[in-house]
Amino acid sequence: MSRSRINGNFIDKTFSIVANILLRIIPTTSGEKEAFTYYRDGMSAQSEGNYAEALQNYYEAMRLEIDPYDRSYILYNIGLIHTSNGEHTKALEYYFRALERNPFLPQAFNNMAVICHYRGEQAIRQGDSEIAEAWFDQAAEYWKQAIALTPGNYIEAQNWLKITGRFE
Repeated sequence: MSRSRINGNFIDKTFSIVANILLRIIPTTSGEKEAFTYYRDGMSAQSEGNYAEALQNYYEAMRLEIDPYDRSYILYNIGLIHTSNGEHTKALEYYFRALERNPFLPQAFNNMAVICHYRGEQAIRQGDSEIAEAWFDQAAEYWKQAIALTPGNYIEAQNWLKITGRFE
């Protein structure tokens, strides 16, 4: 049984109903429908913290999905899981891959910036200010890209850029 059919969450059920209606009325191939089902089930598992199950669904969706734009969101969600698991190098890899397919994902740039900022803070705690500055500079570049795509968002990042003299 599809995960979306057993989930008790009202929002997930509503999303599933709307998604199923759209899948019936929008002309799509059976492979595209199957890819979307895996993606939807991955999102459901991810929202419940079932990351292993979510990854399985996302990998299957990636196997079936051919549209680069749709693939970008699958890759982005895989990156989110690796971020949540503290696997920052893997997360960055998936965010990069998502951006290769869709360069208009400000949330991917933001998450990459957050990881770089975190690594900068780690370097400070380890007493390596030179490495910290390099990480902070990289975080600034990613935040600038996110802000350029969505100027009204990431206010805290904008403030950090101004305070640290990295805002241009």
